Amino acid sequence: MMSEAHLKKNIGFSVATSLVVGTVIGSGIFMKPGIVISATGNSTLALWAWIIGGIITLASGLTIAEVSVKIPKTGGLYAYIEDVYGKFWGFLCGWVQTLVYGPAIMGALGLYFGSLVASFFGISDSYKIIIGIITILFLGFMNLLGTQYGGLIQNVATVGKLIPIFLIAIFGIAKGGEHILNVGSGLNNHSVSMGAAVLATLWAYDGWMNVGYMAGEMKNPSKTLPRSIISGIMIVIVAYLTVNIAMLHVLPASKIVELGPNAASTAAALIFGKLGGNLITIGIMVSIFGCLNGKVLTFPRITYAMGTDGVLPGSKALSTIHPKYKTPIVATIAELVIAILMMLLGNPDRLSDIAIFAVFMFYSLAFFAVFLLRKNKIGNQSLYKVPLYPITPIVAIIGAIYIVGSTLIDSPLDSFMSIGIALIGIPVYLKLKSNNQKKDIQKAS
Repeated sequence: MMSEAHLKKNIGFSVATSLVVGTVIGSGIFMKPGIVISATGNSTLALWAWIIGGIITLASGLTIAEVSVKIPKTGGLYAYIEDVYGKFWGFLCGWVQTLVYGPAIMGALGLYFGSLVASFFGISDSYKIIIGIITILFLGFMNLLGTQYGGLIQNVATVGKLIPIFLIAIFGIAKGGEHILNVGSGLNNHSVSMGAAVLATLWAYDGWMNVGYMAGEMKNPSKTLPRSIISGIMIVIVAYLTVNIAMLHVLPASKIVELGPNAASTAAALIFGKLGGNLITIGIMVSIFGCLNGKVLTFPRITYAMGTDGVLPGSKALSTIHPKYKTPIVATIAELVIAILMMLLGNPDRLSDIAIFAVFMFYSLAFFAVFLLRKNKIGNQSLYKVPLYPITPIVAIIGAIYIVGSTLIDSPLDSFMSIGIALIGIPVYLKLKSNNQKKDIQKAS
């Protein structure tokens, strides 16, 4: 990896932690409770699914924290894979994130946000794409002005999204009268699938690793990165559990399943009155807005990192830093363009499914990297070590393998599409490698 001295180091613990919280908490906390209860068939098992998903996520965060301390570079997952497994695997990881994962997630969140805004203001749903595109362009512009502006938006949005979460949690638990534990889903002849329930929670927990893409812009990444990952994940786990408990205390489990995505709005209306539904809708919009900002802020750093390494077509341009604002201007614009194209061609659910499968293949490699780093004594061995080693990284690896395996079984078409895009990257890598070798020979002669 090339020197990162040109990136301005102005990200501290609070911004880094808000990035973790902001990129994880999107719409999932409001949309998933009914799906999880439906899969488990029981409110108690549903809560356990959220706990298990949180444990897997925390194990993943604790493991990556050690990897990130030993490889504190901008690029996050791409940087870790490249350093441990070599340039080829690093390229494939970055290729998939640059072309699929990053733009698809940004596009999906933009469409979700646009749809909610259109519905809230009574505008035709056909305008959701326009609203989403304008939102992405606005956030891209603000983040290009400097990480302090993107970070400010992230802090404000994170506080904004936590307010309705705390209100629902506190008042729902205080005012509700429904039984919380051992309440049936109301579905007849329904097979219990704890695996599907945990899988649903893991989708909602995804996004915590994005803060690693900003390591090169942190004031003290060796301390800030692991602290922010762990703190952020703990905040998310508490938020998810308390909101689910509150909703179960306000609405019967069967009603949450029946209402689906509208369960949170209904619960808020029962707690706070007629304005409650509008309050929670605004909260969801703020939540998705903050999540989208976190993606716009972090994902271009993958493209920038690969550009500085010269392993993407147009690498010289992609590694360009704005002379005044010290932000990766071309990489950011490139990611926004791809995201907008995906918004025009796909629907948000499909975009997310394709993206998540692809990135989790590389998550498992990143978790296993902690064993290799320790074995080869790479990096500072005294700054941070994952607790309960080797159990913690093993839990993280099992969780990642489970997601990949489950998606292959449940959504084979989406899975093979992601694999296909990864395979397309192989000839691109070989061509770029050949071109670079020819340039080296010409320079030598």
